[in-house]
Amino acid sequence: MHEHSSRHRRRTSRGAGTVALSLGLCLCAGQLVTASPAAAASTTPVVKVASAAAATIKPKLSAKASTRSLKWGSTLKVTVKVIDPRTGKIAKGTVRLQGLVGGKWKTWDTEKVRNQNGTVTLKAAPKNTYYVRTIFNGSGFNQVTTAKTKITVKASGAKILAEAKKHKGALYKYGASGPKRFDCSGYTKYVYKKAAGKKLPHKANSQQKYGKKVAKSNKKVGDLIVFRNGSYGYHAGIYAGNGYIYDSPHSGARVGKHKIWSNNYVVRRLVA
Repeated sequence: MHEHSSRHRRRTSRGAGTVALSLGLCLCAGQLVTASPAAAASTTPVVKVASAAAATIKPKLSAKASTRSLKWGSTLKVTVKVIDPRTGKIAKGTVRLQGLVGGKWKTWDTEKVRNQNGTVTLKAAPKNTYYVRTIFNGSGFNQVTTAKTKITVKASGAKILAEAKKHKGALYKYGASGPKRFDCSGYTKYVYKKAAGKKLPHKANSQQKYGKKVAKSNKKVGDLIVFRNGSYGYHAGIYAGNGYIYDSPHSGARVGKHKIWSNNYVVRRLVA
């Protein structure tokens, strides 16, 4: 009975050892000890890490503005060329023309690069002097940006007229020079200062002494018109084209577009 029990215990011990070894463990002096790191590593499967995506390519981006100084209301054209340096051919993608407005870059125009020589023309009509730049984005390419370029916008007759129209309907008030009520010379004084930074006196007779003298037959939109009694200037307005002016006529009337009623007037050009 004793001998049978002893054999039974030995079989049980061997069985436990077999199980322990199969789990990578060993039983020594009644303690559970892990297998060596080398042995454990030999049973761990190796997992391959995927390689990083291939590096993108920096294309060659160049841009040329049609001018760096333009009249208000004119169109700025920027020709952009994008080339893949690996092939010398076009880099397909999208080009944007941006202006620095209020401290932030604002997109004015967007075009896709499609033609065979990799050029596109972007357009904008900036209303003030701004810095501009172009940006290219394309699949497989790094984003690239041109250096900023200053585009100066000069006042024009169109800008003067645009400012004059803003005050249509303002009521006449003697001695007033805006921004809500005007007399005739107060109106022209305000418009030229606001649109072009030009300073005029608050009197029609004095205003005829400012600007460049222009023949009536050569007058353009935005020119100053001063009506005279003899040589004395008594009323001022802004030429609107086709024989009309914008002015603040008289007490009880409002700023608006009115037909030139007299031939006794002079023309003065304050902006190019």
